[in-house]
Amino acid sequence: MAETRLAFKAGRAFRRGSTNFVDPDPTKGAILIQNGEDGLLHFIWKNRSTNDAEEDLILFPGDATFAKVEQSAWGRTYVLKFSSSNQRHFFWMQDADPSRDEEFVGNVNRLLADPSIVPIWYSEGYNPNSQTAGPSTSQAGQHATPEELARIRSIVSTLGAGGSGGQSFQPTPEISLTDVLTPANLRPLFASRPELAQALFPHLPPDLPSPPTVETLERVVSSPQFRAAVRNLDMALRTGLLGGLVRTLGLPEEAGTGVESFLRALQDQARREEGEGGDRMDTD
Repeated sequence: MAETRLAFKAGRAFRRGSTNFVDPDPTKGAILIQNGEDGLLHFIWKNRSTNDAEEDLILFPGDATFAKVEQSAWGRTYVLKFSSSNQRHFFWMQDADPSRDEEFVGNVNRLLADPSIVPIWYSEGYNPNSQTAGPSTSQAGQHATPEELARIRSIVSTLGAGGSGGQSFQPTPEISLTDVLTPANLRPLFASRPELAQALFPHLPPDLPSPPTVETLERVVSSPQFRAAVRNLDMALRTGLLGGLVRTLGLPEEAGTGVESFLRALQDQARREEGEGGDRMDTD
C-alpha cells in the first residue's frame, strides 16, 4: 500500500505558449509525496475537486529539486526541475497562509534527496527567519492548558472502547492534531486513565515490550516517529483527500475532508458503539 509522506495544497501553473511567462491554473489541487507500492518515490498532483491524480511522477534520489521561481511577481510559484532532463513542472501554493511555504518546500527537497528521511516540522509559532523566535516559543509548549486537556481527553476517549463520552467535544475551526496530541498533554491523561494502555496496545508497533504499560505509551508518544505521524495525518486531513482511507475505518467519507470533520466523526462513532454496547447489555 502506498504511504503518503507529505501533502499540502497547491495548484498547477503552465507556460504561456513558448514564452517564459507562467500562468496559474485556478483548479484546487494538492501535492502528495508518496512511497509507492513499487518501492519508488512518487510526486503526485491530485485534483481536490475530483480526487483524481492527474500527475504521477516517479523520482529518483537526487534527480529533482523543488525551488521557488524568483521571477514570480506573486512570490508563491515553485518549479519541480530535474537534473537528468529539461522537464519543468510549475505549481503555486494554495493555502491562504503563506507562513508554512518554506517548511513544506524544505521537506519536499529533503524527501527528494533521501526518501527514507522523516519530515522536519517547525514548532507552533516558530519562524526560522525571525530573530524573536527562540526560548519563549519552545517554552510555551511545555504545559498543557485546561482547554487542551479537555480536547485531548475527548479525542483519546474515542480510541478506547467504553469511554465515558459525557462531555460534548466541540473543536475550534483551526484545531490542529499537533496542538493536542503532544507528550505534555498525553502524559497526564495516561496517568489518570491507565486502562488506555491495554486499549491502545493492539494498535502500536509489535516489537514493544509486553504487557502494555503507561511507561511504554509515554515512550511512544515522545518518539520522533509518533510526532511525524501526527503531523503528516494533520496535513493530509487538511488537504481533504482522505475520504477513501477513512471509509476503511468505518467513518463517513466527509470525515477525511478536514481535521474538525475527522474528530467529529470519531466522536459520533464512539457514541454509536457505546449505545450498541448498552443495548446488548440490556438484552443479555
